[in-house]
Amino acid sequence: MKQNKILIVFALLILTGALYRIIPGRPMGFAPQLAMAIFGGAVLRDKKWAFALPLFSMFLSDALYEALYRSGLTTMAGFYEGQGVNYLLLAGITFIGIGMRNINAVNVTVGSIAAPVLFFLTSNMATWLGNGGYHLPMTGEGLYQTYVLGLPFLYKSLASTIAFSGVLFGAWYALQSKQQLEQQRVSA
Repeated sequence: MKQNKILIVFALLILTGALYRIIPGRPMGFAPQLAMAIFGGAVLRDKKWAFALPLFSMFLSDALYEALYRSGLTTMAGFYEGQGVNYLLLAGITFIGIGMRNINAVNVTVGSIAAPVLFFLTSNMATWLGNGGYHLPMTGEGLYQTYVLGLPFLYKSLASTIAFSGVLFGAWYALQSKQQLEQQRVSA
């Protein structure tokens, strides 16, 4: 029974994260998937599910974006050239959560800052190296401009990762505390 509850929560997290990411008017870059990667890495014992949580959520939202795009309801395609790099980077962010020895406010905050910064640095570097997105020259100045143009996404990604990490880890902590209280009552 407990395994079924975990699977239901897992499915709800994936669906909620995917649906949140396609909300019209949501600021670009403000999404829960980085926080989901940290959370999954830190909390889920079976690490294949830790990687699957954010990746399934992102894939589902990309598929929904693609359906909306093909229906003419949005100008943003769900699938695009070079997108695989983002999936690899998102999977890599899961290692930040895996690396947490203790789940506490300091470690969650550090991870919630490190994840979007690392994603920003690597994804913008990949964009520049692939001469995609911004079509800037392959010079130091071109790389610098790629990072400057990506700064609005970094700020939103930092804010969303901190906020969603607070929600995910806060809910997890509350559930852990509730379970401990129930165990104490049963053994008393």
